[in-house]
Amino acid sequence: MAVPKNKVSKARRDKRRGSNYTLKAPALVACPKCGEMRLPHRACKNCGTYDGREVIAVEEKK
Repeated sequence: MAVPKNKVSKARRDKRRGSNYTLKAPALVACPKCGEMRLPHRACKNCGTYDGREVIAVEEKK
């Protein structure tokens, strides 16, 4: 059975794990209808369109 010979410190353990858990910024694309930045493969929150058709009824901002 594999048993560690010495204790691994928290700093060494976290240093090893640090490169695997980096946060990445979400990819954004411009909406073809209104130009607002949105997440890919999702309906636009500004105009409510997806794939050229309106899927969400959005009220106009006053």
